[in-house]
Amino acid sequence: MFRVSSCRPVRQALRPDFRLCHRDFHQLTTKPFIVNHSQVCRDTLLPRSNKVRHIILREYRAVCSLLLRSGFSRADLSLAKALSANLSRGFHTTSSNGERKQNEKDDKKDDKKEETPESTKFLQVVAKTLTYFVVFLFITSLFAPNTGRGPSQVSWQEFVHQMLAKGEVQQIIIMPDVGIAHVILHENAILNGKPARNRIFKMQIPDTGSFEEKLRETEKQLGISPGNGVPVVFERLTDSVWPTLAVTLLIGFIILNLSAAMKSKNFLSKMQMPWSNFTKAKFTLVDPRLKAVGKGVKFDDIAGLKEAKTEVMEFVDYLKRPELYKRLGAKVPKGSLLLGPPGCGKTLLAKAVATEANVPFLSMNGSEFIEVVGGLGASRVRDLFKEARRRAPCIVYIDEIDAIGGKRSNEIESNSEKIQTLLQLLIEMDGMASNEGVIMLASTNRSEVLDEALLRPGRFDRHILIGQPTLIERKEIFEVYLNKLQLDNPATHYSGRLAQLTPTYSGADIANICNEAALHAAGLDQKQITAADLEYAVSRVKYGREKKDRTIRVDERKQIAYYQAGRTIVGWMLRHTDALMKVSIIQYTSGVGSMQHFRPASFLTFKEELYDRMTMYLGGKAAELLMFHQNSTQAESDLKKVTNVAYNMITSYGMNDAVGEVSFPPTDDGSKRFYSRKLQGVIDFEARKLIAECFISAETIIKEHSDKLTKVAEELLKKETLTYEEICQLIGPPPHGHKTLVDIVEFGPEANASTGEAQTAPHRDEKESNEEESSQK
Repeated sequence: MFRVSSCRPVRQALRPDFRLCHRDFHQLTTKPFIVNHSQVCRDTLLPRSNKVRHIILREYRAVCSLLLRSGFSRADLSLAKALSANLSRGFHTTSSNGERKQNEKDDKKDDKKEETPESTKFLQVVAKTLTYFVVFLFITSLFAPNTGRGPSQVSWQEFVHQMLAKGEVQQIIIMPDVGIAHVILHENAILNGKPARNRIFKMQIPDTGSFEEKLRETEKQLGISPGNGVPVVFERLTDSVWPTLAVTLLIGFIILNLSAAMKSKNFLSKMQMPWSNFTKAKFTLVDPRLKAVGKGVKFDDIAGLKEAKTEVMEFVDYLKRPELYKRLGAKVPKGSLLLGPPGCGKTLLAKAVATEANVPFLSMNGSEFIEVVGGLGASRVRDLFKEARRRAPCIVYIDEIDAIGGKRSNEIESNSEKIQTLLQLLIEMDGMASNEGVIMLASTNRSEVLDEALLRPGRFDRHILIGQPTLIERKEIFEVYLNKLQLDNPATHYSGRLAQLTPTYSGADIANICNEAALHAAGLDQKQITAADLEYAVSRVKYGREKKDRTIRVDERKQIAYYQAGRTIVGWMLRHTDALMKVSIIQYTSGVGSMQHFRPASFLTFKEELYDRMTMYLGGKAAELLMFHQNSTQAESDLKKVTNVAYNMITSYGMNDAVGEVSFPPTDDGSKRFYSRKLQGVIDFEARKLIAECFISAETIIKEHSDKLTKVAEELLKKETLTYEEICQLIGPPPHGHKTLVDIVEFGPEANASTGEAQTAPHRDEKESNEEESSQK
């Protein structure tokens, strides 16, 4: 027994003669009731579930009912409710501390049991159902006949002559429901002189009623006495009640568990939850209102792409200052499509938009819409634009949109998943629903495969073409990446010449070159990256890794040197060829021997330039014939280039008098030609004639300058690599004057100066063509 303490609030709330057994008091006034109305515990219980609060309320009412029956008034109960914290401290006994700790542990266990979420209940139902199904399979396997392997089919004749006549049959079980008889053999039975692999065989019987009579007649013919015949047993599928009972119990258990689960409020939502998550768009969200992780890409971090950045920044400016545009009556374009080759900076530009726009940015990949299940692509498109409208103003970006925006070509694919996704995208971009405040961005490197409805104004109003970086842009890109490396000289010391060494290279290629230089320096345990590391990186990206095990025969190496020297001499003596930067006979993974030219940018290419270029390509083949009286397979790459240029001059550029001033579209797929077979013969003849003229010119130059050919070839055999300056010292400057000179050896201001000179000519654009040639052996 315990009694009330003498504190004043308790004396006001309870009568002094009140006595209560400790065990009964604890059962009625558990810990949740005692601490329910204190301020500290109210804050603790606030995030807990409603079920716990209902338990506390029921306990409170039960105690109030007991106190009322004991003679307390409702005013006393209200006062006791307000002073429950003091009331809990007012009751004490010598053993209360140990009991209180045990009671707290029990209460925590009860709370955990009561806080079972709905998803856990649903999983429990699924687990129970699977358990019952496994039990059902186990029970049916117990009562099913143990037949081992599946019975083999035998005919009546095989049964009679190989089994019955030899006395190997132990029993026959007839199943009249399915018209099958199972023949069971003796243990260690012999069939066809070998031990039987299976004791049970299956035999089809058309008439089960007369089977036994037919069997007895056969036994009589075989000389088997009536008392020694094979026993026959009839067995029906309905004879065993255990499988039926097991199925009934399984269905009953499933119905009971599903009915119990359906009583919960969130059962249907839990059932639909897996499918709803599957149909949601898995976009990446960049929201400036949320706490950003890391530093995003800004427009100032992107070198080059001046025109593209200007157009994209108009979208950003509209989102930042929409009132200015609305006041003037201007409407912002609904979408913009970024077009360009791989690695030119389309995705990088989109990342900068996400950082600079200061609005939510939703990004998805085109391939993330399409799945095996039909309808998921369209559902994810709806979910993406639903989220975009909810967060408007915002930007939606789809990378590689050609995965879902391809042309609708034929009727066979009219109901395919890809077409449904495209149609839903068209509706969301410019349909009946309003998309005000939602701007669409997309990127692809295959604009020719996109559907025309996707490209029209109202969906993608602007098409921003991002080409390969120009010479100045490559210099800026190199400076951005080189500033992140530990160099022995400033980044501007190397950027100019590296830009000249990498015509037609994209931003991704430039980043790869800088990374390869850092990897090479780290592999050599260097503290800083030097010019040699950058030279290695350029060759590594262009031609592959240099082969250390150079297993080239001496005669092969000599022929490779003369081949490269032949191309060098012919290009050196012609007027309209490009400046030679480097010639090499080093063996790379991509081939043996290479030449690198620098072609200044220009808008136009003339017939004389193409003719001299073809002649230079054929110089190696002419040198081989002159010096070795034979050709090798290393001319394959050059012959392909010559053939391509010759046919383009005739069929595309109108540079042939016999064919005329016509231009035919390319027919790479061979599906349709826009000229007759007779004209095709004329084109082939003129192409061979043009190539033959170029080859004769190359032979003439090689014969006239055979001494210079020998000098260059012998020097290549010694040094393996020659530069422009070294060739000038060896055979003299070009006869038609110095071409656009690019210093291949020294880094520094001279290279940067030459970079600036290449840009001073009027009407010149940076459309260099990479003249890197690798002769495959």
